[in-house]
Amino acid sequence: MMKKLSHIGIAVQDLRTSVEIFAKLFGRPPAGSENVADQKVNIAFFHLPNLSVELTEPASADSVIARFIEKRGEGIHHLSFEVDDIDAEIQRLKAAGFQLIDEKPRKGADGCLVAFLHPKSTNGVLIELSQKASISL
Repeated sequence: MMKKLSHIGIAVQDLRTSVEIFAKLFGRPPAGSENVADQKVNIAFFHLPNLSVELTEPASADSVIARFIEKRGEGIHHLSFEVDDIDAEIQRLKAAGFQLIDEKPRKGADGCLVAFLHPKSTNGVLIELSQKASISL
């Protein structure tokens, strides 16, 4: 079952410039950054009291984020919801008729396992399920 909105993912063309903008906005530097090689992205996190903002820059011209920016421009990419049992949640949502992008969780940023629901089944919003990983894939 979904517990809470974990973070909002924002697609950005230039991570360095965007980090400067959001650091001014939030009055603090990012909590961290990392490269997620499997997804071909560079990420910076800003942790706020009840929510995080994840700035996501394409690390490669063939990444999903690069294609998103090319089609839609920079902006909100996804909403991420924290779950306790990502495998059970994937099965629950599949049985409920949602279209899945990921039928199995994969390694995401910030030590999480993630899986995405296709926006065609969620009114055009890309939804990420996120579980803090206790095991590695």
